[in-house]
Amino acid sequence: MKQMDQGSWNPYVAGALTGVVSVLSVWVAGKYFGASTTFVRAAGMIEKLFMPERVENTAYFIKTAPVVDWQWMFVVGIFVGALIAALSSGSFRLQAVPDMWAAHFGARSGGKRAAVAFIGGAILMFGARMAGGCPSGHGLSGTMQLAVSGYISLVCFFIGGLFTARQIFKGGGKS
Repeated sequence: MKQMDQGSWNPYVAGALTGVVSVLSVWVAGKYFGASTTFVRAAGMIEKLFMPERVENTAYFIKTAPVVDWQWMFVVGIFVGALIAALSSGSFRLQAVPDMWAAHFGARSGGKRAAVAFIGGAILMFGARMAGGCPSGHGLSGTMQLAVSGYISLVCFFIGGLFTARQIFKGGGKS
């Protein structure tokens, strides 16, 4: 088993802190975790700069206004928190292609990685919109509420992740 870097957070501590933040989210804001709507709202805010009349007449944006809300700030907080964690642990570094990806596909495969990331993100957002929420919404918040659908979602996310990782890294080594 590969030993974790000295600068990495203990996964049990990180998991416990996630639980604390989940409870505080419900207690303080009255909202459960979720993030996918933030990206749709951000797209709406950007589109509003160029075609405000289209955004104002889109059924989705009438129901879910493209504004900065608690969830939008939650996503910003995820970024800021991750940055603080990386800086405080000494593990922060700018890197176009992560070591694991470079080992399988070569250090000059940044374009391939960007394409795979974009396609994966598009599929994820499509699925999140169809399911009415993202993995954090269904998986974390659903299981926190002891919802059967949350557990089913979480199992499916893990199976999908395992399948996808296996497909990407199976025979994907550099020649």
